Amino acid sequence: MAATEIPKPDQAPHIPVLLRPLLKAVAPVFGIWVDGTFGAGGYARGLLEAGAEKVIGIDRDPTVFEMARDWAAARGDRLELVEGTFSELDAIAGGPVDGVVLDLGVSSMQLDQAERGFSFQKDGPLDMRMADSGPTAADLVNTATEAEIADILYHYGEERASRRIARAIVAGRPFARTLELAAVIERCLPRAKPGQSHPATRSFQAIRIAVNDEFGQLVKGLEAAERVLKPGGKLAVVSFHSLEDRIVKRFFQQRSGSEGQGSRHAPARATRAPAFTLLTRRAIGPDDDELAANPRARSALLRVGIRTDAPAESADRAALGLPKPALMGL
Repeated sequence: MAATEIPKPDQAPHIPVLLRPLLKAVAPVFGIWVDGTFGAGGYARGLLEAGAEKVIGIDRDPTVFEMARDWAAARGDRLELVEGTFSELDAIAGGPVDGVVLDLGVSSMQLDQAERGFSFQKDGPLDMRMADSGPTAADLVNTATEAEIADILYHYGEERASRRIARAIVAGRPFARTLELAAVIERCLPRAKPGQSHPATRSFQAIRIAVNDEFGQLVKGLEAAERVLKPGGKLAVVSFHSLEDRIVKRFFQQRSGSEGQGSRHAPARATRAPAFTLLTRRAIGPDDDELAANPRARSALLRVGIRTDAPAESADRAALGLPKPALMGL
C-alpha cells in the first residue's frame, strides 16, 4: 500500500479523522511508532499499512483491545497492545521510537456506548471514565463544592452559565444517571435553536475532562513524546476543540523556539535549543471530501513536529495556556 493510502472501509471498523493528511504529513512511515490513543485502532492500522515496522498501541480503556482482537492478531509481532496512559508512553515504549500519534478527547465509539456515561442523549450510569478505575463523574458532581464545579464548567467547558449550572447541580444532587444531570443543566439554559448543540454539551465535556485529567495527561504525554522520539522522529497530534489545540500549539511553539518574545519591556525568556521543527506553522484541517464523509471532522486540527537532536526538557507549563484547574493540578 502507498504511504498515503488509508485502509478501505471494508477493511477497518473505523477510519479516524484526518488519517489521510496525517499519513501524508509524516511520510515516509518506517520503524517503530507509538499510537498513544489506540481506540478503534484506525491510526495503528494506517501506520502499519503505510510502512511502519511496528506499532505500540496504548489505551487506558481495556475494552478497546477486545474489540481489536481478531484483526490485531493477524499483525503478529508488528502490533503490541498495552493498557496504560500516553503520559507514560516513553516508559511503555522502552526505547527510542520513530513516531508518536495522539488523537485527543473521547472517541465516537465511547460516546455511542450508553453504559460508559459520556452521552447526555443516552441514559446510562454517570461514569465518564476512560479507564475502569478512579472517581466517576457521579463522584465529582455529588461531592465537589459549588465553586469547584463552577470552575470546572467554566475553565474546561467554556460554559458562561457555569455558576448558575453549578448551583442547580448542588441543589439537585445526588445524581446517578446521565439524563438526570443533563435535564438539570438543560433547565438552566435557553432552549437550543435548530442546528445548535445540546445545552449540556459544554458541561458534559468539562466534567469528562476533569474526571480523566485530560489536560494534565496531555502535557505529560507531549513531554513523554519529546523524551522518546529519535532525532528526525515525528509527533502528530489531532485535537478536537480549542482548549486542546491551544496547549498543543503552544507546546510546539515553545519547544521549537518559534514563540514570540512578547513586549520589549518584558523580561527576556531563556533561550533553549529547539527540540522540534514544525512541519507547518498552521494546523492542518479536514478537506471537503472528509467533511462530506465525516461531519465529526469539522473541528479536527492536526499539528506535526519533527524531533531535533536537542536534549529533552520539561515544557513551561505556565505558558501553555492550561485552564486554571489543570495548572493547579500539575
